[in-house]
Amino acid sequence: MTDTSPHAAERPTKPAIMNGLRSRCPRCGEGKLFDRYLHVADTCPNCGEELFHHRADDGPAYLVILLVAHIIGFAIHLMWVVWRPEPLVMATVLSVGAVGLSLALLPPMKGLIVGIQWSRRMHGFGHNA
Repeated sequence: MTDTSPHAAERPTKPAIMNGLRSRCPRCGEGKLFDRYLHVADTCPNCGEELFHHRADDGPAYLVILLVAHIIGFAIHLMWVVWRPEPLVMATVLSVGAVGLSLALLPPMKGLIVGIQWSRRMHGFGHNA
């Protein structure tokens, strides 16, 4: 349920998103957002903000697929036009790159989703205005 009362403190979206992208608490920007690779901490270790309300679900995966597919698509074109490597070499390099890029982008994308949800008071983040 969203708190839309005029007395609710404003939660700016951009700082919350930037903190989420840095894997930091969307409220204070200091505490770690994750206590494991993709597991969001129940509360911020710095400010005590409850973070267990998040519902990121498949959102981060979709964003990662969108970004990685565009990057790999550009890389396929660039590699083929500039170097023309053997197909097996090209497939291997791009596969390893896609997996590595996906694993690197998943936590920031999940942080972005959690930051948006926190700033918009979604899924229980607005109960303690």
